[in-house]
Amino acid sequence: MDKRELRQKIRERKRAMTPEEIEIAGGKLAQLFLETELYRNAETVYGYLPYNQEVRTVPILEQALADGKRVAVPKVYGDEMRFIYMTDLTKVAKSAFGIPEPVADGPVADDPTALVLMPGLAFDREGHRIGYGGGFYDKFLAQEPNHPTIALCYDFQMVENLPTEEFDIPVDCVLWA
Repeated sequence: MDKRELRQKIRERKRAMTPEEIEIAGGKLAQLFLETELYRNAETVYGYLPYNQEVRTVPILEQALADGKRVAVPKVYGDEMRFIYMTDLTKVAKSAFGIPEPVADGPVADDPTALVLMPGLAFDREGHRIGYGGGFYDKFLAQEPNHPTIALCYDFQMVENLPTEEFDIPVDCVLWA
């Protein structure tokens, strides 16, 4: 199965999820995430705000703020993605693609070792991922390679192995429920 077919298959399965399934899996994933050494050691979490049926990350980011960590989420400017520090996760608006982003353009996050929470459509046990096709995270990590990375996904998003390309950067840890 090629990337296009796999993206379509995973999107269909995600669209079939009920709100209850999303909440249950999200709660399990939040617990797993908050128990990781990667999270415990992080001073800053570069997260993302969920779109459609993505894992609900807002409770995780709120907990990070409550734990005294800095939190930043991405904002896209053309073909570049920057992380913006946030203390209030409600100050967001939908981008041109319908994805929630910070309303503010700053302050721009500047922690070169922040834990990056990686979105994606499919993952394998080696940390390979298929994203949504924009390449924003791979470009970001190519420019800032010292970030530890972690991904959260639903169990059906885990596959045996994924086709990779030379510019694909694997995730350090994948958690699924």
